[in-house]
Amino acid sequence: MKRAIVFDLDGTLVDSLGDIVASFRWAFGALGLEAPSEATVVAEVGLPLEAMYARFAPEGAVAALAAAYRRHYPRHFADRSRPFPGVPELLGELRSRGYALAVATTKRSDMADRLVAAMGLRDALDHVQGTDGFAHKPAPDVVLRALAALGAEGEWMVGDTVHDVVAGRAAGLRTYAVTWGTHDEQTLRRARPDVLADDLQGLMSVL
Repeated sequence: MKRAIVFDLDGTLVDSLGDIVASFRWAFGALGLEAPSEATVVAEVGLPLEAMYARFAPEGAVAALAAAYRRHYPRHFADRSRPFPGVPELLGELRSRGYALAVATTKRSDMADRLVAAMGLRDALDHVQGTDGFAHKPAPDVVLRALAALGAEGEWMVGDTVHDVVAGRAAGLRTYAVTWGTHDEQTLRRARPDVLADDLQGLMSVL
């Protein structure tokens, strides 16, 4: 059975927070509401969209905000988003070593596929698994579904949030957390990942 590495997408492989936060805040203006600050929004990225809006808006406005976001983000998801430095090369090296590679993200699968393709990473990955109608991270469901689609034995979960670390551990994987995404080093350290690093390059040395 092939060995597998599962990656989070936003904040891990792709520097996409700028586009996510811009669309998230745009929705408030579209509904005539005051938008929260960028910093407070960034701290919530990684949760499902409705859960994020519930942190900042009355319950009655959440569905409309989420709908506004889903109108805006698909038109602007690649305005500023780019793969983090070295990501295409890293994925290529892992593939050459025989690893099966998947994304496991809180994004819906269709939107995750579009982002992966727009970033030029589709051919470097064996599977893109979004969260479609089942429990989101920190539950392990999306990670386990990615592994099932690969038909591979999971070794590592790589992510940038506490949710990724907890989900990976619950799925029985070792966890590698990067500090260049959503959660800072101190926050991630409290989740006790197996490896905590400033970038992804150290992943090669622990395989």
